[in-house]
Amino acid sequence: MKLARIERLLVGKAVPYTRPGSFSAIAKQPVAGPVHVDIEGLEGDEQGDRKVHGGPNKAVHHYAYEHYARWREQLGALPLLEQPGAFGENISTRGLCEADLCLGDVLRCGEARLEVVQTRQPCWKLNDRFGVADMALRVQQSGMTGWYYRVLEPGALEPGQMLSLEHRPFPRWSLTRV
Repeated sequence: MKLARIERLLVGKAVPYTRPGSFSAIAKQPVAGPVHVDIEGLEGDEQGDRKVHGGPNKAVHHYAYEHYARWREQLGALPLLEQPGAFGENISTRGLCEADLCLGDVLRCGEARLEVVQTRQPCWKLNDRFGVADMALRVQQSGMTGWYYRVLEPGALEPGQMLSLEHRPFPRWSLTRV
């Protein structure tokens, strides 16, 4: 079953961030495909703190672009919310959100197979990025967190490709429920 089309793929380089000694790659920028994805994520993407970001169970971050309209309603017309990448996502789509996916879902995208392994647990870097002291808490309480994939089979991803549901082992555990 086809779920959504990839609108944008985004990657970022880890650079010094807002607090002394901190690094972040949250400022993701769009890239043209194809982009190779493997167990560590998208080629060219980095994480600023590998203790809490990245790795096999957080290889790729997906965030629904529909959520941006709700954030604009709450926060106003911020330039950061004019295009995908504000939340540090690697994949941006329309028509696919937390209510549409379940923990353990396996998605096919070209040669690549991705497994939904967890929702995002936002951190202080969103507070600093948006200039809103409780932004991470707002994201968590809203349920508009995005989710992470584990890469089961590497391959190439590119904008325009369809994400299709291949397997749903836990249909009762939607990401909104989790």
